[in-house]
Amino acid sequence: MSENPIIWRPGNDRVRASAMYRFMRQQGFDDYTDLYQWSITDLAGFWRAVCRFFELRLSAGSDQVLARPDNIMDAGWYAGSQLNFAQHLLRCQGDQAAIVFCGEEGARRELSRDELRRAVAACATGLRRAGVVQGDRVAAFLPNCPEAMVAMLAATSIGAVWSSCSPDFGVSGVVDRFGQIEPKVFIATNGYHYNGKRIDCLPVVQNIVARIASIRTTVIVEFLDDHAAPEGDDLVSWNEFLVHGDELTFTPVDFAHPLYIMFSSGTTGVPKCIVHGHGGTLLKHASELLLHTDIRADDRVFYFTTCGWMMWNWLASGLLGGATLVLFDGAPFAGAGRDLWSMVEREKITIFGTSAKYLSALEKSGLRPREEFDIASVRTILSTGSPLAPESFDFVYAAIKEDVLLGSIAGGTDLLGCFAAANPLLPVRRGELQCRGLGMAVEIFDENGNALVEEKGELVCSKPFPSTPVCFWNDPDGARYRAAYFERFPGIWAHGDFAELKKSGGMVIHGRSDAVLNPGGVRIGTAEIYRQVEKLDEIVESIAIGQQWQDDIRVVLFVVLRSGIALDDELRNRIRKVIREGATPRHVPGKIIAVSDIPRTKSGKLVELAVRSVVHGETIRNTEALANPEALAHFRNIAELSEN
Repeated sequence: MSENPIIWRPGNDRVRASAMYRFMRQQGFDDYTDLYQWSITDLAGFWRAVCRFFELRLSAGSDQVLARPDNIMDAGWYAGSQLNFAQHLLRCQGDQAAIVFCGEEGARRELSRDELRRAVAACATGLRRAGVVQGDRVAAFLPNCPEAMVAMLAATSIGAVWSSCSPDFGVSGVVDRFGQIEPKVFIATNGYHYNGKRIDCLPVVQNIVARIASIRTTVIVEFLDDHAAPEGDDLVSWNEFLVHGDELTFTPVDFAHPLYIMFSSGTTGVPKCIVHGHGGTLLKHASELLLHTDIRADDRVFYFTTCGWMMWNWLASGLLGGATLVLFDGAPFAGAGRDLWSMVEREKITIFGTSAKYLSALEKSGLRPREEFDIASVRTILSTGSPLAPESFDFVYAAIKEDVLLGSIAGGTDLLGCFAAANPLLPVRRGELQCRGLGMAVEIFDENGNALVEEKGELVCSKPFPSTPVCFWNDPDGARYRAAYFERFPGIWAHGDFAELKKSGGMVIHGRSDAVLNPGGVRIGTAEIYRQVEKLDEIVESIAIGQQWQDDIRVVLFVVLRSGIALDDELRNRIRKVIREGATPRHVPGKIIAVSDIPRTKSGKLVELAVRSVVHGETIRNTEALANPEALAHFRNIAELSEN
């Protein structure tokens, strides 16, 4: 099988300036392959070296890295040691900007490292006065604004547990999540801006508070400054909640003490509450952000995200390297798509993170940032959320920047990080994720648990890694946790991705395993179809499912067309031709049907399972998890689905 072509290589100066290079040489290795093999062979030695290299401070008891190295679910990382996550993120002091906030409507705010520390101290004092103690939950319903970062750091500094979602969630979506974890303090916005609109959130906030009995105090961030906070005995404005004057202190907690509660998408039922710990998150993010992404103290790091996506938590850890975090809240295509790139130019962003969907949409919009903006500062572009099509690799290098590391990365909320990551030492190959992450024993298994190379199969991790969930909330015997990852291959983490390991060491993700199509018994990843369909200018986006049909499964492709385009036989034939030539005849859909919209999660991921359920007449139990649940109606009772 031919290798994917190399389309970018790092220069020697860039390689030698990277933390990855220094770390590699310090451990006595000359290339990444050897470093990686050591990192998964000597797990204790590798993670101990990460702690030393980045001066992560763990108290006595940390000499034994893994108590149970053969148990991924319960490895006993650093048993007996203590630390505080927020203390590490706030260890840099001075007047350098720690956070720069840019709003869609033109707002800009900046907090220096010292100002951030003072704000966190004031918020932590407010939390203590509200009765928050170690182990209590603090929940937030906020835009991607500085107050969210301040509150998260304040909560974690005192050993409270942080959880957040974005204000585009409806009441039921929030209650389904926060109702399970029973927060004591609820921090919410009075509104937000999106795509030129001002959205009032106070009615939603009041409804949420009325339905979650555990909330004792509700703090209102006046994000829309002309909206007054509602009055009430247990309601307080953000500025009133902050109590200035106390010193910033940090509560030492156990390595596995809960830090974040994250949520599964919830498209197939009530969201699972995934608990991540202080120590595991710190170690994984140190490796991922400071080694793989090469975040440095002089970097200005941006990721297009909301507080409801794990990439917000990932971005926050950029503070560990002393970088400036650039936060943006609003629509990605505000100002005809130019506002975001104007911000990149103005703020001199060095690391630009986004989703594969955004890059595909940017290409179809016709905007070529390199022709309109000075983006010489950008050193790395990151993409995640869904597989990045090979054509999107071409677009980035042709229309954004030639000399840039394009890091397609993949992991998930489940591990609050990545299995496959960027790498400043390695070339970029078209259509590939650069490498498996250090310390991550990632393999591709066939259905019988045999390891594969250059063949598609299940993405698994066969050895412990520190950011496995501490537990699922309200899962005392671990039954739901085990069922989520360890039933497919006992003792092995099965992530649910359909993927391929290349001889080059890179990876290709072909979609979710549970959405894999199986016509005639042949397994097909949905991303393989999307990569071909996206080549056609007439198509905005698409979604493919397997429909039960005549004792088999047939592939059905739904397409959203550009305005003024009709789905006629000529276009259907061209769609089939490009799929047949770019993939295989097995990938060619039996039906191609036009729809006006496609349902997505709040973080922009396609929901093939929900569409498949609707097509088969099944009930969708939790549409609150979707950004556009009304789109499901387009797939109900479609006459063409009963035709040959």
